[in-house]
Amino acid sequence: MEIVRSLEAAVAVIEDGMTLVVPPDYGGVAMEATRALIRRGVRGLRLLTLPTSSLQADLLIGAGALAEIETSAVAMGELGPGPRFAAAAKAGSLPIKDATCPVLHAALQASEKGVPFLPLRGVIGSDLLKVRPDWQVIDNPLSENDPILIVPAIRPDVALFHAPFADRHGNVWVGRRRELFTMAHASAKSVITVEEIRDGNLLEDEMLAGSTIPAFYVEAVALAPKGAWPLKFGARYREDSAHLQEYMRLAATEDGFRTYLERHVFERRAA
Repeated sequence: MEIVRSLEAAVAVIEDGMTLVVPPDYGGVAMEATRALIRRGVRGLRLLTLPTSSLQADLLIGAGALAEIETSAVAMGELGPGPRFAAAAKAGSLPIKDATCPVLHAALQASEKGVPFLPLRGVIGSDLLKVRPDWQVIDNPLSENDPILIVPAIRPDVALFHAPFADRHGNVWVGRRRELFTMAHASAKSVITVEEIRDGNLLEDEMLAGSTIPAFYVEAVALAPKGAWPLKFGARYREDSAHLQEYMRLAATEDGFRTYLERHVFERRAA
């Protein structure tokens, strides 16, 4: 199959039960792809946010698409916590793995490097160690009386994010967003939506190649103009504050959330 596909064909790579890693709002969130997944009725996903999420995770939680989430936070900035995330946390209806930014980056970097774990220090002494038995404090084998935390590698099935542009070969330009490189390197596959498709080969351009994820890390690319809406996307467009306020109002209740889905996910393609 061609690497540049329709949106529906691209997200078909994401199957029920897979582990999906997504970036924070500033990293390029594939919201149009998320809506497509909800329309398709995906179920049982294990969502990893690097390190936080907002509307994307909240929609997937409310739509019943997740079996588990590992995250530092699901929050809508100054508007407050994601309402469906908060409701699921209070009800205990969704397994939530508490995490933190350095650990999530280290776990993906371990996968990126092909090693079983990575060491770090900053989490030692925090309460997170009480709820994460998979994070272990060991003696530094190269020094005495020097405890070090090791965290296991995480290899997601799919990295999903939105980027400014790609070429027809599947090379994707992500600019300064180095965490997107980590996600793509660590994951078995990457599905990426973009604002535009360009002719030529990005890797042959000296000015663009250094910020381009090569196509051999990419399973599928889909053209999705304004594909991060209603979230901000770099300098290209601002967040739709009025829409996010509407979401917070509606998603405060289960019935209101269903109304939101009918208006903005099922009835029409958001633009």
